[in-house]
Amino acid sequence: MRKTITLSINTDQKKTFIDITDKIGHLVKESGVTTGEVFLFVPHTTAGVTINENADPDVLTDMIAGFDGAYPDRSSFRHMEGNSDAHLKSSAVGNDQLVLIENGNLALGTWQGLYFCEFDGPRQRKLLVRLQGE
Repeated sequence: MRKTITLSINTDQKKTFIDITDKIGHLVKESGVTTGEVFLFVPHTTAGVTINENADPDVLTDMIAGFDGAYPDRSSFRHMEGNSDAHLKSSAVGNDQLVLIENGNLALGTWQGLYFCEFDGPRQRKLLVRLQGE
């Protein structure tokens, strides 16, 4: 089986990490795939997707602060839209993730979750999800 789903994600902040673990897990359950993989792709240049800790919300706050420290907005950037820092953060995080499906569940570690990363919101975003398996 192979199925591609487009999810709509509304971001209400300039920078935020949105936990999409349950949403993706629900899609896996609905699909009936018990063994396979789910591929996540963000078709935007100022957003991304990552796997990280989902037990302590301070991790996400720290990640945003860390990205802001590593990739600050600089007056020397030449991009007309003024969001070059968001492009850098998106490139650092990446636009895709591949997660295995085992026994009908996402094969994530105990503390892992899936996050849609917004670096230039608020915006209406898309997340492409491809499920493959049996």
